[in-house]
Amino acid sequence: MRGLKLIERFKGTQVHALNPPDATVVNSTGSSSTSSKLSNHRVKFIGSKLKSNKACSGSGAKTLLPFGLPRTDLLEPPIEPHLKSIQLVETLSNLYRRFETCSESEKSLVCIDQYSVLSSLGDPKLLRRCLRAARQHAFDLHSKVVLSAWLRYERREDELDGVSPMDCSRFVLECPRAALVSGYDPNSIYDHCKCYQERSEFTQVSKGDEFLALEEDSDLCFRVGNEDINCIRFKIAALSTPFKAMLYGSFTESKSYRIDFSQNDISVEGMRGVDLYSRTRRVDSLSPEIVLELLSFANRFCCEDMKSACDIHLASLVSWVEDALDLIEYGLEERANALIASCLQVLLRELPSSLYNPKVMKIFCSFEARERLASAGHASFLLYYFLSQVAMEDSMVSNATVMLLERLRECATEKWQKALALHQLGCVLLERKEYVSAQCCFEAASEAGHVYSLAGMARCRYKQGQQYSAYRLTSSLISEYKAVGWMYQERSLYNIGKDKIADLETATELDPTLPFPYKYRAVSKAEEKQTRAAISEIDRIIGFKLVPDCLELRAWFLMAIEDYESALRDIRALLTLDPSYKMFNEQVRGDILIELLNYKVQLGSQADCWMQLYDRWSSVDDIGSLAVIHQMLVNDPGNSLLRFRQSLLLLRLNCQKAAMRCLRLAHNHSSSEHEKLVYEGWILYDIGHREEALARAEKSISIQRSFEAFFLKSYTLADSSLDPESSSYVIQLLQEALRCPSDGLRKGQALNNLGTIYVDCGKLDQAATCYMNALEIKHTRAHQGLARVYFLRNQRKAAYDEMSKLIEKAHNNASAYEKRSEYCDRETAKNDLNMATKLDPLRTYPYRYRAAVLMDDQKETEAVEELSKAIAFKPDLQMLHLRAAFYESMGDMKSALCDCEAALCLEPNHMDTLDLYNRARDRAISPQEM
Repeated sequence: MRGLKLIERFKGTQVHALNPPDATVVNSTGSSSTSSKLSNHRVKFIGSKLKSNKACSGSGAKTLLPFGLPRTDLLEPPIEPHLKSIQLVETLSNLYRRFETCSESEKSLVCIDQYSVLSSLGDPKLLRRCLRAARQHAFDLHSKVVLSAWLRYERREDELDGVSPMDCSRFVLECPRAALVSGYDPNSIYDHCKCYQERSEFTQVSKGDEFLALEEDSDLCFRVGNEDINCIRFKIAALSTPFKAMLYGSFTESKSYRIDFSQNDISVEGMRGVDLYSRTRRVDSLSPEIVLELLSFANRFCCEDMKSACDIHLASLVSWVEDALDLIEYGLEERANALIASCLQVLLRELPSSLYNPKVMKIFCSFEARERLASAGHASFLLYYFLSQVAMEDSMVSNATVMLLERLRECATEKWQKALALHQLGCVLLERKEYVSAQCCFEAASEAGHVYSLAGMARCRYKQGQQYSAYRLTSSLISEYKAVGWMYQERSLYNIGKDKIADLETATELDPTLPFPYKYRAVSKAEEKQTRAAISEIDRIIGFKLVPDCLELRAWFLMAIEDYESALRDIRALLTLDPSYKMFNEQVRGDILIELLNYKVQLGSQADCWMQLYDRWSSVDDIGSLAVIHQMLVNDPGNSLLRFRQSLLLLRLNCQKAAMRCLRLAHNHSSSEHEKLVYEGWILYDIGHREEALARAEKSISIQRSFEAFFLKSYTLADSSLDPESSSYVIQLLQEALRCPSDGLRKGQALNNLGTIYVDCGKLDQAATCYMNALEIKHTRAHQGLARVYFLRNQRKAAYDEMSKLIEKAHNNASAYEKRSEYCDRETAKNDLNMATKLDPLRTYPYRYRAAVLMDDQKETEAVEELSKAIAFKPDLQMLHLRAAFYESMGDMKSALCDCEAALCLEPNHMDTLDLYNRARDRAISPQEM
């Protein structure tokens, strides 16, 4: 339901260092100093200086900026460790066709190919969908184990207190037990796993049954040392072809009652285990040591069924890293597939902590280890892709990361796999300042078809003093291919003067989401002593994309002009995104800088903070609200309600990972079961498990009626097409929520949502009352709902005026400009939408509106260009669908099919696009019927 989706979820952001860690910077007096770690005594010195002179202002900026401001000649954009296609739509189209036409056994790897391409977009939900599809279509144990662990790892921020890494939260695609079952089940994605059900099929043989089996008449005796083990000849013979030949063939043993087995490396207990298995076909009651003996025995005598039974039983016993490290060697020695898979699963589900275990890394990193895994069928591109992703996230420069990427390169077979492995290895070597080796990797990746790796080649040449060569290479990119933003951004590094600025402006025009051009222009203005202009420049990107190092840069500028309160706001917001963030090129912890800045501003009480939060929240100042909540949590770190507030703001700011971390902390700090269930429900809802979220809400209500439980239930139910009966039920739930105790911030949201339901039901008077009540408690966003009511009453001017009030009050008002455009004439609407695009170029509606207007005016080429301009940096489903419809109307079926396929690669079940795709395909096949 449109009105209830108030928490906007956009693409994720990436964190990049402001400058290289070893950069030389200029301090505030103009002299040069090398950026080394800020020692504790230095921090204490600064702190004591501030304490002794709280009122100092003239020297305050110098004191708080011991390393000075950053310099333009030290700023560099990162070479991103992703596959970046210069023809993304065509690449996505090709991936969709491959998936639809390949065999079932190939689908899983095609999904991983999709994952590698979509990684550059930074959308965690898209990536999770790719992993889920890959896991759903996986056939073999190895792939299932790796993908279930990968899904679990991607959900790691959602883990709650008391949850084991081997837990699956009943999601069958993440279940460690389900991963150890071979074969493909097309319906498995919709099922819950059976971890919490009784498993009667695994009930062990009772002692009585064992006794009865052993009482059967024996007609064969195996001697081991001085012990005789009585067996049944035909049952031992049934274990394998060699035993059958020995006991019933022409060998002397076929005539013997007693056979000496003392030289066959098996103990008395082990031989008794063989006898027991031959009679019962089970190994459940045997100790692990005996089962290991049986596994080795089965391999020597080709007892395949017994080997399988031992393999599966041992696999079921692996639960801890220590077990896995002990048993994987046996598994590799005996080629026990299930046991190896089970051990790998435990090691993988302990990531990233297992990266610090030398024994674990020995299994994965060395060339010899990969050879051993490969001989057992457990060294794959998929495995090392997962491991290298985790390692790079943990440390881009560690030896383990390099070794894992080397193994990834060795496992690569397809062209895209080689390009990915080589490009990522090049990125890591570049970070390690091994420029010659990095350049070789980038060159090989470009030869494998990855054009973006040429940017890495250029950077390596530049680092080796070959600036003109780097310039020529990037210029050839621009002339040879259809230019994209990163090409001009890269060339700007090797350009000078006005040409450099021109390249950066072009980069922003082609891709306004690139942070580096804004940072460079801002720092350039700061060097010219235009610090406020520098702040305005960096504000442009912070307004729509919360990049941590851009927040840090703005904090530097604010400290330079001694606006300590605003600087403190940005640093608090920054630490909400990343609690371990370090300022000044990773030399000062953010919490230490906050402590120092606290001496420069007047801190209020917790009650004062609540008042500030209301003001910031009502003015739609999300960054300011984050900062206030961060300050409140310093005084009350166990407040789960505040953590929940953080998560709502972070989701609205498109910081999903940080939002999930806050929800987890809210759960872990909560003292009541019903609250924990609500937070679990929000986590489940946000990762796409709607039914599970609803179940958590209902269970919470059964324990205690609360605002948040009713709100969660109503929100979850409303996130679908509502019929009149369902709408009435959601209204009742919201009314129940409003009867429960809560604060004005949340009640304003509930009133706003209730008004939206009333509007959808045609009850405009009730809706207007809800919006008015929400505005009375400073829920500013209710202006938008009230404007909609006026519009539906044909009061267009009143609707326009209402949205103007929201624009005046809201700190972040791009969406308000967009919405106001619906209530005015075409020219005014165009101005509002242009403003919305200027404030937030990621909003897709303005592009679609402008394109539709151009299409109405029969300017087909301009309409397509308007959409293409945005699709180049944001391949959005709705924009791709609209451009495909334009192409269809123009008779360009090839382009229409390409856009439909790209859109379906992003969302395979989008019905409107599927209909358009089928229609365009039919017209392409039978053009004479057009």
